[in-house]
Amino acid sequence: MADGLRRNTQLKILFIGNSFTARNDLPGLIAQMAQARGKLLEYHLISAGGSSLRRHWNGGQALKAINNGGYSLVVLQEQSTLPIKNPNRMYESVRLFDQAIKEARAKTVLYMTWARQNSLQSQKAITDAYESIGRELGATVVPVGVAWQSLLHKHDHPVLYDRDQSHPTLAGSYLAACVFLGTLFRESPVGLEGAGLDKKDRDLLQGAAWQACKAIAGTRSK
Repeated sequence: MADGLRRNTQLKILFIGNSFTARNDLPGLIAQMAQARGKLLEYHLISAGGSSLRRHWNGGQALKAINNGGYSLVVLQEQSTLPIKNPNRMYESVRLFDQAIKEARAKTVLYMTWARQNSLQSQKAITDAYESIGRELGATVVPVGVAWQSLLHKHDHPVLYDRDQSHPTLAGSYLAACVFLGTLFRESPVGLEGAGLDKKDRDLLQGAAWQACKAIAGTRSK
């Protein structure tokens, strides 16, 4: 986690991804949590269903936003199975974006997603891909997939997967938002209210997210 992030009370963030970012308005959930912790998060989302980062790059809209938007951070979310099937393609796309992001004086953030429900063993490949390119570029990795994996190993509820066994339920997006809060602001999500979930579920999701953030931070500090 970049030291510069932890002191921020105000961030302007561009999210570039697909339905894993857009579903349940993940950026909005993060902004609500940040506000509850006394932080201000302004955001813009560029999303296309099933889109890869290369598709976003070739489309030009994302690059234009990076160059003109005055963002503090740019969050990149790769198509969910590409880190497994073709990590080198992912690395190439992230490198292209990272160069543009740095030239715009912003910082790159990588949104590590989760494995499909019928292929949980593939989480290691996803985690390794995001961590590898994150280390290479000095980017911040938000370990959402790690938090999902940890909770799924211990609990059957709340349900994180929608019926398609891929996209997140509200609980899944809430878990992701908690990990973003912990990573970008170094603020614990524990104790937050709202989001349309009952307290027991919120407590479990908040705790899993914060543990994942602390575990990743501890590994990087060694």
